[in-house]
Amino acid sequence: MDNINDIVSRNIRSARQERKLSLEELSRLSGISKSMLVQIEKGTGNPSLSTLWKIANGMKLPFSQLIAQPQAPYKIVRLSDIDPITEESGKLKNYVLFPDNEDQRFSIYYIEVVPGYGWASEAHVRETVEYITIFSGELELGLGDKTFRLKAGESIRFKGDVKHSYRNTGDMPLVFHNILYNP
Repeated sequence: MDNINDIVSRNIRSARQERKLSLEELSRLSGISKSMLVQIEKGTGNPSLSTLWKIANGMKLPFSQLIAQPQAPYKIVRLSDIDPITEESGKLKNYVLFPDNEDQRFSIYYIEVVPGYGWASEAHVRETVEYITIFSGELELGLGDKTFRLKAGESIRFKGDVKHSYRNTGDMPLVFHNILYNP
């Protein structure tokens, strides 16, 4: 299995070239510096989750297109084989189980979050729908002026094309699947 930075590097470069964007143009669209984009495309950068979202949104791509691998007829996925995308020194670990592609309009993530940690998500590509299932811990999900609290064994579906926030409000690690559907 390829290293996540190598996969991201190839996919960003390919998407940028398909759109005939220069690094300067992508920098302007995403708000990420040209020097950071150069490092990411060379595979020497270690982009954060928020950096990758900004690049995806700047190119108007589903996030999972940046992390997609070529698809085989079947695939067994083991967490121990995946390099997670992390935030805040490992307070959040996002394991990409199944990225989407042209034949599959959804992606599946396994996410682990330490107690007390929270983050805000930018709006995803238009009409994206998120499906979350909690396996352990407690999730506080903010959607506009509404707040939802979910525990193990509970799930929620919502429009992900608006800003939203997540927080582990429990005293144990939060573990959940996040499925993003891109129509």
